Amino acid sequence: MIIKRKQKDKEESSAKDKQKEREKRRRKMMRGKYGQAPLKHARKGINSCCYAGTVFLILMAMLVFSYVSKGSVNVIAGFAGLAVIILAWLGLMSGIRGFREREKNYITCKVGVVSNVLLLLGLISIFFRGLF
Repeated sequence: MIIKRKQKDKEESSAKDKQKEREKRRRKMMRGKYGQAPLKHARKGINSCCYAGTVFLILMAMLVFSYVSKGSVNVIAGFAGLAVIILAWLGLMSGIRGFREREKNYITCKVGVVSNVLLLLGLISIFFRGLF
């Protein structure tokens, strides 16, 4: 009798485990659209957003440094500005290349491309404003 009870308990627990596993798979299938798994973000798009964030932080640091020194910045700030333009360009190219990745979510590519273009235009305008 004790053996039969243990076997029943094992059968019931294995049936419950199977039911839980089925329910877990069903929930996982419902996460995406039409039962498909959710898409991952494009790796190059994430890199593009990171470039944009880095460019923005460096630009803000340069502006604060220029404000604190009352506009008398040296050549190092100019070289840093050119390096920031290059980083924004790399971020733009990375975002564009991210669109080539298949079966990915492209929202990070779109955000990275737009933000890098805006930063690049702003930096180029600052650069040309300094020339004239």
